[in-house]
Amino acid sequence: MGDIVNLHKARKRANKQQETEQAAANRISHGRTKAKRHLQSARTEQARRLLDGHKTDTGDGDGR
Repeated sequence: MGDIVNLHKARKRANKQQETEQAAANRISHGRTKAKRHLQSARTEQARRLLDGHKTDTGDGDGR
């Protein structure tokens, strides 16, 4: 005779395994290293400063 299996626990175990595999796939596809995140933020900040430096003052006071 076979072993007695609690179906609720078996389903929970299967769901947990699936979530773990999905999390691993997400880390691979969406994960970035700390250095890459810092590099991206530095580039974004530099581009913002460059753009702000090229703005012209119209003198009408509304900031456009």
